[in-house]
Amino acid sequence: MLLVLVQIAYPLTSGVARDAVTVVVVLLSAATALVHAGVTRGLGYAAGFLVIVSGLGLVAEIVGTATGFPFGCYEYADGRLGPAVAGVPLVVALAWTGGLYPVWVVAGLLARRTSGRIVLTAVGAVGWDLFLDPQMVADGQWLWCDTDSGLPGLARIPATNYLGWFGVALLMALALTVWERVAREVVLSGSNIAVPIVVFLWTWLGSALAHAVFLDLPASACYGGIGLGLLGVPLVVRLRRSRGEHNDGGSARRVAI
Repeated sequence: MLLVLVQIAYPLTSGVARDAVTVVVVLLSAATALVHAGVTRGLGYAAGFLVIVSGLGLVAEIVGTATGFPFGCYEYADGRLGPAVAGVPLVVALAWTGGLYPVWVVAGLLARRTSGRIVLTAVGAVGWDLFLDPQMVADGQWLWCDTDSGLPGLARIPATNYLGWFGVALLMALALTVWERVAREVVLSGSNIAVPIVVFLWTWLGSALAHAVFLDLPASACYGGIGLGLLGVPLVVRLRRSRGEHNDGGSARRVAI
């Protein structure tokens, strides 16, 4: 998968080249999400997902950089990630779509109720940001005003950031729940959710490895691994159980024959 190959290139680059890789990773992750949504659910559904998630994400970022709410006081580096609106690079809005889509799909696979899916989506979004924010701050893509009230090992990112992420992702999940009903939700089968599952697992495990070994970010490797693991571990258990049931069924059929 091209997305994985470009992400592997990230720790191997620096400066302008790394900025370009960052932008390409975001574009590919958003494209992967939207193409999958379009193929499995229709172009209208994909367009709605983009408008809801990237739209709310952009508004939250603009308000956040202007007022400090809901994430805390921060600002983006000037001119490093392409065109910007009110100081917020437009690619950041697409990052919300690319990152939230696999979390949304996995949350839907794990949750038994709609309320559970909404909460799991918000939890997964925070888990993803426990990788994203430390990586981007270390690279100088954005800077926080308060640099000494974060989690142990991640002092430069205030704890308010993660509360803001939870709240914004919760709002996105609520809006997506309404959109799924309007768009006449189709329950996806195991075969056609393979792509977002793979992207989720790669984001979880690949990011933990990259942060621990290649980016010298052991704290975020731990926090992000645990955060996304709140969805990742149950996902792996479910996949193993499904595989076991499939194999048992195949064996029973062979014995019957």
